[in-house]
Amino acid sequence: MAEAYIVEALRTAGGRRGGALRDWHPADLGAAVLNALVENSGIDPAAIEDVIVGCVSQVGEQSFHIGRNMVMASKLPDTVPAVSIDRQCGSSQQALHFAAQAVMSGTQDVVIAAGVESMTRVPMGTPVILPMQAGIGIGPWPTSIKERYGVNEFSQFTGAEMVARKYGFDREELDRFALSSHRKAAAAADGGAFDREVVIIEGVDKEGNARRHDRDEGIRADASLEALGGLKSISADGVITAGNASQVCDGASGVLVVSERALKEHGLTPLARIDNLTVTAGDPVIMLDEPIRATRRALERSGRKLDDIDLYEVNEAFAPVPLAWLKEVGGNPERLNVNGGAIALGHPLGASGTKLMATLVHAIRARGKRYGLQTMCEGGGIANVTVIEAL
Repeated sequence: MAEAYIVEALRTAGGRRGGALRDWHPADLGAAVLNALVENSGIDPAAIEDVIVGCVSQVGEQSFHIGRNMVMASKLPDTVPAVSIDRQCGSSQQALHFAAQAVMSGTQDVVIAAGVESMTRVPMGTPVILPMQAGIGIGPWPTSIKERYGVNEFSQFTGAEMVARKYGFDREELDRFALSSHRKAAAAADGGAFDREVVIIEGVDKEGNARRHDRDEGIRADASLEALGGLKSISADGVITAGNASQVCDGASGVLVVSERALKEHGLTPLARIDNLTVTAGDPVIMLDEPIRATRRALERSGRKLDDIDLYEVNEAFAPVPLAWLKEVGGNPERLNVNGGAIALGHPLGASGTKLMATLVHAIRARGKRYGLQTMCEGGGIANVTVIEAL
């Protein structure tokens, strides 16, 4: 089978809800990343054969085919096609899988996988809320599903509490993990670790004045265990709080994936090789611990052991998710989310997959390491795993 290579991986710095990126239309935000991928790689934009875009809330400004709208808002020629996909939080990670599969199959040679989510302009849950407010339908889950699983709704907040209980994590453990995420992210930002992956764009300050946006707004360098401990839990007797969960975030990201033939034809230098693509699904009620099983399957299929993996990115949707993953697969905490995670950096839903990949690719190369693994819990009890080899 042919190989698939990553030749560029970029993201915007995250914007807090109502923050620096509040004035960006999501199509323009995504277009900024598409433009940067082309400019940085030096590839002829007309050579791009498809753009696959992950986005979760495809309504309002993210409706009517956000992927195609990103292309039209960019400097790419209008001969470049696009498609918009939704695999919940793993949407752009799945976009990367589709792009790599297209290249590995020989169907295409140059594909962009990207993601975008403006959680300021299209708030989380909008696709469900709007029809319900209009009195249309009963929501995404018919009675047949509710009866099958014995629930009235599928909530990631409930799933996070279930994961914490299942794997035995108390509130202090979760808050300590959250604090670590902020500290690692602050150190990474201050040390220039994100410089290679961040597309610098124009944002606005609180007063609406234009300013350079090149740092993730969610990082709290002054975070403390005391402050985190003072936050109220989301449920009365729960352990999940706004402090040990991922932050609402605006952002876009993208990865340029090519074949070996394209490397030669366009004079491109690969950053990494795609080593394994895995997706699994399990219990849709607890839903958030599926990365554990997905990781085991990915390692089995690739013939690698976890010790072979130098760095791992496990999305910090909620603190119990990466903690459970570490506990169950026997991971080394020193290799996990080395530059912080979504608790500090934000989780722009559909953009998080290729966002994490951008961070992983550059973190591995900066350390002179070889293998990296990325995984993410997704709504409905699904999980993607991507293993890469740095070059």
